[in-house]
Amino acid sequence: MPQDKIQHIYAAHAYYDIRQELEKRPGAPACTQVSTLDDLKAIIPQAEVLVTSMLWRNELLDMAPRLRLIQSISSGVDQFDLDRLKKRGIRLCNARGVNANAVAEHALALMLNLARRLYEARDNQKLRHWSTTGTDPRPRLQELSEKHVLIVGMGTIGDRVARLCLALGMKVSGARHSVRPLDVAGVEQIAMDDLHSGLKVADYVILTCPLTAQTRHLINAAAFGAMKHDACLVNVARGPVVEETALIEALDAGRIAGAALDTYDEEPLPSSSALWSRPNLVMTGHTAGETQFYERNVVDILMKNLAALETGGVMTNQII
Repeated sequence: MPQDKIQHIYAAHAYYDIRQELEKRPGAPACTQVSTLDDLKAIIPQAEVLVTSMLWRNELLDMAPRLRLIQSISSGVDQFDLDRLKKRGIRLCNARGVNANAVAEHALALMLNLARRLYEARDNQKLRHWSTTGTDPRPRLQELSEKHVLIVGMGTIGDRVARLCLALGMKVSGARHSVRPLDVAGVEQIAMDDLHSGLKVADYVILTCPLTAQTRHLINAAAFGAMKHDACLVNVARGPVVEETALIEALDAGRIAGAALDTYDEEPLPSSSALWSRPNLVMTGHTAGETQFYERNVVDILMKNLAALETGGVMTNQII
């Protein structure tokens, strides 16, 4: 059923500037943006539509009599009490897919870093040391063409990683729990129950799966034991998908050639972590999803959902 037009949006985030992006859109509602929880508490009684993420606290529901829609800035919605929102008739939509390109490209960059050992080049640059492959006794630098990559988690991000890898001439396999056919042509499908058979033949393993009870510590000592000794692991999923102790042991024992991580069990990663000192490990600080287009992509979804709220149409990425 059609509703009155939304005149004002409220946004709450410490980093992303939703107001600035909305001001670029012709006909968009006015926006008030805050960056702290205290300021969010002050403005939420007026809010019909709230754009937020990690500043949310479920106690805010008691202060929000007019709230009709929450547009999450992230894909995760664990912080929201879904039952209470449902009882109140408040709709919740997430931002799934807004950084899929960025995460996929980051995964590819990490894989290229490992293949070409760019991390060593950066270290040599700092040392002002000229190193040539002709005098290097170690294995030669690799090409990705004709290598076999196993992507664990064939959702939106996994699909995009697969397309990038196929464009480089790689053989691509994809594993996921769903038995429905994969969306990307040319990708060999592997059942998650048969993951170790895929690990045995992969040169690179890229993790893009969500963190669930089934995927927690999915890559453990047994998984590393199944991998080729010259294989590399890339994790742009969630930290606990990889058992960190088992990873360190595998790197130190030469059971795998290297790894690249963007996420960790504990974040920020403590300075005492043994991961910092592993020479065959590339690390980024949970930045795979960062992109200069983040606000633009979130507001694209928001504008669609505002129109749907006003017209009674179907919302994008609706959770409840």
